[in-house]
Amino acid sequence: MPQHFHEGQQVLLYNSKLKLFPGKLKSRWSGPFLVHKVYPYGVVEIKKDEDANIFKFSGQRLKVYTGAPILRDKAVLFLKDY
Repeated sequence: MPQHFHEGQQVLLYNSKLKLFPGKLKSRWSGPFLVHKVYPYGVVEIKKDEDANIFKFSGQRLKVYTGAPILRDKAVLFLKDY
């Protein structure tokens, strides 16, 4: 079943080159990335939210990210030990 992506959607990228020995529990999916542009025939441009670099990948190496939304505004709270 082919997947259809749209601009602004969050996706995960499959890393087929991950060959770690103790990697049985290591996920081969990285991300989330934002879809920048969708081309015909399954080519998708993705980018990290805070990065300006844009990469092209086949849509077969991507899947829709259904996790929590990316938090853009972060607050930092420093605690002291007494």
